[in-house]
Amino acid sequence: MIFSKSRPVKIVLVGTGGTGGYIVPQLYRLLYALDRPIRVILCDGDLVEEKNLGRQNFIEADLGKNKAMVLAERYSNAFGIETSYIPQYVEDEEMLEELLEPLQYPQNRYVTNQNGEAVRKVISEIVILIGAVDNNRSRQVFHSVFQRAKELIYIDSGNSKASGQVICGVRRSGKTFYQPVASLYPEVLEQTDKFPTELSCAEASISAPQTIAANLAAATVVTIHIYNILAEGNNHSVGKSVFSTKSVNIQSFKKNVKRRKAA
Repeated sequence: MIFSKSRPVKIVLVGTGGTGGYIVPQLYRLLYALDRPIRVILCDGDLVEEKNLGRQNFIEADLGKNKAMVLAERYSNAFGIETSYIPQYVEDEEMLEELLEPLQYPQNRYVTNQNGEAVRKVISEIVILIGAVDNNRSRQVFHSVFQRAKELIYIDSGNSKASGQVICGVRRSGKTFYQPVASLYPEVLEQTDKFPTELSCAEASISAPQTIAANLAAATVVTIHIYNILAEGNNHSVGKSVFSTKSVNIQSFKKNVKRRKAA
């Protein structure tokens, strides 16, 4: 699939913890090298806790601070990239649609409209939604918004202790060309878990076992997808990628096919 190598870009990353926190530095280095307008929005309602320091991209000085704020300030200052942060969980479809709304950029050329009038040509941003969450209730929100979007690239990352998958769904002209994660893993749409804000303190303290190796691997695969889309303009791995840190293996499928349970 061919992607524009010159259109402005807007990236919304939801989840800046285990995987999202490692996506951020790689993402900013990639975006810094691109010669095009770029905006980034980081979203997370969680605070940095001591238990995060061993596996996530935070240090002691970050304790008690919002994760999205810490990373937005750290890397936007380092790379000079326009960044906003939302210090709350994205659990509402209307809120997500607002975050994904693209800007229109007027061009120095004119085109003729349906009334025969000369109007300035405009181009809209390429919008990429990156889901780095650990619950399917949030993925259900992303899925619903993706299904209604006229144009959207939705990259979802999920992993367990030593393996995981990255799914790249693509919508263009109101049609789905590559299926999102919930279409490949129907169990994502089942009402089996809760939003982060619905969890009790005891529930929130229990999380799926993950390792820094799996988080780094997932973040790297996400970055490769974005590199191929934005820098190469042709994502040869668009669709589905699975990885294992035990076998040190990444495998991609150009055709989106249903396999196993999502991590």
